[in-house]
Amino acid sequence: MFNTSTMILFAFILLIGASLALAAGYLYGRTQNKARFEQELRSEKEASERRLLEVQTLQREALREARDEAAQFRATIERENTERRAEIMRQERRIQQKEETLERKIETLEQRERRLNHKERALEQTREELEALKRQQQSELERIAQLTEEQARELLLNRIETQVRTEAAQRVRMIEEEAREQAETRAREIITLAIQRCASDQVAEAVVSVVQLPNEEMKGRIIGREGRNIRALEAATGVDLIIDDTPEAVVLSGFDPVRREVARIALNKLILDGRIHPSRIEEVVAKARQEVELVVRDAGERAALEASVHGLQPELLKILGRLHFRTSYGQNVLAHSVEVSILAATMAHELGADVNVCKTAALLHDLGKAIDQEVEGPHAIVGGEIARRFGKSPKIIHAMVAHHATESEPQTLEAAIVQAADAISAARPGARRETIDLYIKRLEALENIANSFTGVEKSFAIQAGREVRIIVKPEEIDEFAASRLASEIAHKIEDNLDYPGQIKVCVVRETRTIDYAR
Repeated sequence: MFNTSTMILFAFILLIGASLALAAGYLYGRTQNKARFEQELRSEKEASERRLLEVQTLQREALREARDEAAQFRATIERENTERRAEIMRQERRIQQKEETLERKIETLEQRERRLNHKERALEQTREELEALKRQQQSELERIAQLTEEQARELLLNRIETQVRTEAAQRVRMIEEEAREQAETRAREIITLAIQRCASDQVAEAVVSVVQLPNEEMKGRIIGREGRNIRALEAATGVDLIIDDTPEAVVLSGFDPVRREVARIALNKLILDGRIHPSRIEEVVAKARQEVELVVRDAGERAALEASVHGLQPELLKILGRLHFRTSYGQNVLAHSVEVSILAATMAHELGADVNVCKTAALLHDLGKAIDQEVEGPHAIVGGEIARRFGKSPKIIHAMVAHHATESEPQTLEAAIVQAADAISAARPGARRETIDLYIKRLEALENIANSFTGVEKSFAIQAGREVRIIVKPEEIDEFAASRLASEIAHKIEDNLDYPGQIKVCVVRETRTIDYAR
């Protein structure tokens, strides 16, 4: 057994051992920490050296880029400065040139001013000499005439006044004579003005209509078995169908243009439909008649609107519209009526007549032709009866009846105007087929008259015979002779030709001088 001292000693030894162990452990740990710290310090130092190297590299690159940019900027600045210096030099040269030009102009102006001053002094001297000579001549004239300046002026004015009064009286008598002589010319001018303001196209029609067929077989279908289809069509329309050797065509013949138009429309519908038999024919003809009635009504309303005639009854417009399908000597009667109305209104306005009476009577003057197939008698009388039935005034009825002198003589100015307008529309060149030859002969006569004079090279009748243009030879006809030639040709035309309105004679003299620069 151990005693107490031994235990104490043993405990002390253990304590010393533990202390040494602790001290050894501490020293070992400290040694390990120091090694790790030195390792970390070396790592951080290496990282710092790498970062420093990177920073230095970036600094060198940035410095190099800055130097490059500075060099580019310096080059740009130098180039711009060079361009600006060149532009400044060009502007300086231009300014210098302008200054030199201005100096030359100023010098020229100064020279011109000196010349003008010299001329002014010379003119002033000449003026003074002329004034002195004028005073001398005036004194000499007063001495010779034994009259002062005021007395001579008064005597001259008296003589001039007497001469002017005499010439004025002669001119007045001449004007009065010309006014009497030109009364007919003025009437022609009014008619010409009316014609010029009215430009209507005429539609030429005939008394037959031709319907084209798709093939020859269709002729047999139109005729039908034993001719029943063609008989039914002729009975329904009142028009004769002529089927002959004309290839692929059927002729509709009839004096009533409205019935002929109904037959044409119906036959076209039947050909397109293909069903041709008596019952179908009656149905199609009825529809065609309704279509024609609409066309007639629209034509009448349109004609009244074009002629500016208002207040006509619908039934009267229908009768008027039937003239759309009527022709006279190749002239469409409805278009002719509108034209006559416009002409009559223009002449009535110029002559101070009743414009409404003239244009209404002119529009309705051929109204009897719309039903002359149904009523016997002259169309003027028939038209007057229709107008009386619709309540038109006696002046309008008289103007309608008297538009041909054979039925009644014109008793009013309005009736005479309607008669003249009807004659103008029917007789103007190109209105009717009968006047085309006369129109061409009148143009040829104009050119022949112009060509009969000496010195005329060419002549042309233009503007429907209202002007003749003459080209003369400049070596034979001078300016004064050209004026005399125009007057002589105009007088010869007046003496030898009959024409409406007036004819302008235009003489053209042209001289050309040509040279060459070599």
